[in-house]
Amino acid sequence: MPTNRPTKTWEFKRRFRRHAFGWRSQPAITRIKEAVSEIKRVARKNMLLAADGAVVFLERLSPAIEQVDSSSGAIGTAVNNAIETLAPIISQAPADAKTREAWLERLFDAYQEDDIPYIELLGDYWGELCGSKAIASKWADQLIGTCRMAWSPDPNLRGFFKGTTNCLSALLAAERYAEILDLLELERHGMWDYRQYGVKALAAMGRTADAIRYAESRRALNDRPVAIARACEELLLSSGMVDEAYNRYGLRANQAGTYLAWFRALKKKYPDKQPAEILNDLVNETPGDEGKWFAAAKSAGFFDEAIALANRSPTSPQTLTRAARDFAETNPTFAVAAGLTALRWLVEGYGYDVTGIDVLDAFSNTMNAAEKAGRSEDTLRQVRTLVASENSTAGFVGRILGSRLGLD
Repeated sequence: MPTNRPTKTWEFKRRFRRHAFGWRSQPAITRIKEAVSEIKRVARKNMLLAADGAVVFLERLSPAIEQVDSSSGAIGTAVNNAIETLAPIISQAPADAKTREAWLERLFDAYQEDDIPYIELLGDYWGELCGSKAIASKWADQLIGTCRMAWSPDPNLRGFFKGTTNCLSALLAAERYAEILDLLELERHGMWDYRQYGVKALAAMGRTADAIRYAESRRALNDRPVAIARACEELLLSSGMVDEAYNRYGLRANQAGTYLAWFRALKKKYPDKQPAEILNDLVNETPGDEGKWFAAAKSAGFFDEAIALANRSPTSPQTLTRAARDFAETNPTFAVAAGLTALRWLVEGYGYDVTGIDVLDAFSNTMNAAEKAGRSEDTLRQVRTLVASENSTAGFVGRILGSRLGLD
């Protein structure tokens, strides 16, 4: 046994038993976060002990959650976040070679038995988990023969090998770059999950231009354009080619969960770019979605542009109503315009899960802002005109506001 293997009674162990969770994902997600927090607390004082706990947790993770409903993607995200947090703890732990190799054997067994799969992201960290070039090279030697056979042109030999990513990651950590490129020549489909290692190998060799060409080549049917753009952007940024990175890849590479987050990601990464230029580029990048940039324009203080965008294509009435509410005191003119635009889209039948309360909120916030702006009568006339034009929702807005507008 390794002489320096630590021991501890981990609280999470009793919670992560095989089939410990039913189909609901939230309890499992909560327990995953608690386990990661427990390991992180220990890591602040004892990295070796924390790393051993991380290995124990990752061994137990998939069997414990394999019955959880994964359709929403929430449990998968929680697992990936856990791996991203715990992998550096394992890789940076001051373990001797015997301890680290024992960890790797246990993790590889868990990886192979992960049928869902949940912990497949671990393969991308394999080279780092090895902790040294020597151990990484040893793992590469152990796996590369099977990788070659899995990618053989002989249909009687080739197949899927659940260890290919581990091999490529180990080769990268071992700085065996030419072997990565040679191995990838055998892969017939050009899948980005594998091809990215060729990009990393070329970049590590100082061949940035070749790395970008390699990333752009052999596009597969189900490729990942955002991931490819991010890799190429990173290469250009690391070479100091900021303008080229932005112009060629920046817009696509920084896509986020919301349009506002997308705008903020670009603004943060390219601080020398004017926010107005970034917003304009994003609007041009997404024709037909102009209204979805309303929140980004508003957050940047481009109030006139925000209203113009909101009127160019359907925009969430609830988002516009909140703007009317939030800016009634500080910018009532903008608030009135936002409220009127909300009512316009409600009248035209747009909005998700719209209720009568949404209509009343849009009206009351618009009129409140109009009072602050000294435009109550004019705004009321505009609302009446909007509602009178309603024809796409069987008079839904009119039925809600009719008595308030004197239209009954």
